[in-house]
Amino acid sequence: MRITELLKKESIELGVKVSNKEEAIDRLVSLMDAGKRLKDTDGYKKGILAREALGSTAIGEGIAIPHAKVEAVKEPGLAAMVVPEGVDYDAFDGSLANLLFMIAAPAEGADVHLEALSRLSTLLMNPGFKEGLIGASDKEEFLRIIDRAEVERFGAPEGEADRNAEADVKTASGYRVLAVTACPTGIAHTYMAAENLENTGKKLGISLKAETDGSGGAQNVLTRDEIAAADAIIIAADKNVEMARFDGKPVIMVPVADGIHKAEELIKRAVDGTVPVYHHTGAAGDGSVSDSNDSIGRTIYKHLMNGVSHMLPFVIGGGILIALAFLFDDYSINPANFGKNTPLAAYLKTVGEQAFGMMLPILAGFIAMSIADRPGLAVGLVAGLIAKMGATFANPAGGDVNAGFLGALFAGFVGGYIVVGLRKLFSKLPKSLEGIKPVLLYPVIGIFLAAVVTTFINPYMGMINDGLTRFLGGMGGTSRVVLGMVLGGMMSIDMGGPFNKAAYVFGTAQLAEGNFEVMAAVMAGGMVPPIAIALCTSFFKKKFTAKERQSGIVNYVMGLSFITEGAIPFAAQDPLRVIPSCIIGSAIAGGLSMAFGCTLRAPHGGIFVLPTIGNPFMYLAAVVVGAAAGCVILGMLKKNAEE
Repeated sequence: MRITELLKKESIELGVKVSNKEEAIDRLVSLMDAGKRLKDTDGYKKGILAREALGSTAIGEGIAIPHAKVEAVKEPGLAAMVVPEGVDYDAFDGSLANLLFMIAAPAEGADVHLEALSRLSTLLMNPGFKEGLIGASDKEEFLRIIDRAEVERFGAPEGEADRNAEADVKTASGYRVLAVTACPTGIAHTYMAAENLENTGKKLGISLKAETDGSGGAQNVLTRDEIAAADAIIIAADKNVEMARFDGKPVIMVPVADGIHKAEELIKRAVDGTVPVYHHTGAAGDGSVSDSNDSIGRTIYKHLMNGVSHMLPFVIGGGILIALAFLFDDYSINPANFGKNTPLAAYLKTVGEQAFGMMLPILAGFIAMSIADRPGLAVGLVAGLIAKMGATFANPAGGDVNAGFLGALFAGFVGGYIVVGLRKLFSKLPKSLEGIKPVLLYPVIGIFLAAVVTTFINPYMGMINDGLTRFLGGMGGTSRVVLGMVLGGMMSIDMGGPFNKAAYVFGTAQLAEGNFEVMAAVMAGGMVPPIAIALCTSFFKKKFTAKERQSGIVNYVMGLSFITEGAIPFAAQDPLRVIPSCIIGSAIAGGLSMAFGCTLRAPHGGIFVLPTIGNPFMYLAAVVVGAAAGCVILGMLKKNAEE
């Protein structure tokens, strides 16, 4: 049901002046009654007051949405009121409510009030929507603003022509600009970039739809018709995405961070008619390719991150299950068999080791697939297995050398580029043989050649791995603390960018070698920035606007969940103060984690995997001390905010 179908003119009042919350509720109930939605005014008011007793329905930033689902309601409806001077509605952020919507739903009906509440909340988060309603000159304009925003956000009802074509919202012809956002871990950057691109498009009056290629798979997927109708495509990604579908369309390819920081520039560029047309170079239906304009370094980075993003679920799932096996085991039964003394522990450890053991082949396989599309996957997987085995020509069964993470990484690139070479070599074959390339030539020849090269290089990778392991093992206390500080600080330099990912990949590589202290320091450093900012918004309130303080609350959750990217909006607004403060706090946390000998078997999870962390209480102390240091430094550096 549309919002404008629930809201009658008789239930709207602009330019209202009320002195308190009770008076505002009385006025809204009267408006609801004027719309003929109620059977019993007093009964409905009791329902509203009962809901308010559970907690204020003010959602902050000058908005309140009181609502009730009671027998006193005859039919679902809305009432709206604009209070220019504001009224105290007990909002959590202390703001005065200027815009109030009241929702009425019959007790026996569907949850129409929840649907309306969801739609209203979504629209009210859009920049300029609330201000437009508050500034509406009459009821007709008030309704037009809602109608236009609802059509733009949710689409016109089936069979209804778009009544706002001049506003350049989505019409039958589709969206003007499409976007795909993706970051290596698919947790924060992916969704932040998509949200910012869509909101900026609305602000510019340019209809835009963003597909998110996140950790849970692709969402809001672009359709064939939408792609055909779009003016241009924006790919804001730090890993390769499905590109064959965009053949013949103007395409902009940028890092995912540009979707967060340069959305307006990207959208204007997408519609100005100067974007070059993309031509897919892979076979029809192939998955992904790199942008030919990428530098060599960025191309390698994207291929690596594609492998890492697919590897992480195996490392996280397997690592946590192994840690739980130790947590639930009984050390006193047989110390030498710790982790497998009880049936539950043995099962958890077996499953965890199987999942964890797949990390290297998966890493290599998806690096190769990023380079050579689908034909590269099998070649890279097998090459990764050869690296994991440590096979040599002297001992093909493996076990003599430890090629490890570096060997699998090298195997992935070898496998991918071998398939690229085979494609060029076989491009001159008759077209009648096209069908046997992906099912016979690429896998047989590609797997054999990649295995030979990986087997040859394994001893050298093993020497590097063993040397690095001995170096880390021989580090004294001070040196290990310094290493922890460096890795922790790197997590805050660009908060999800190349420095952050370099430290993270190093930590996961050390997991594969059984060095669990490094990963603990890395995660401690990554947890600090959002927590430090959240603490600062709580204890140095004058340094932040009301909106920033509200965002600070969310950063507690993001920091405790090890989502460093939560700090990005604050760092983007004030980089010279925020970034150094976070780097120092993260370095302290990483150094303390090393000093306390904390260990971590899973490369993610934050506070939720605390029971599986070695020396958990001191680890928590390291994070708290680092975050507190970052908070104090930031509080000293920042100036008081102007609302």
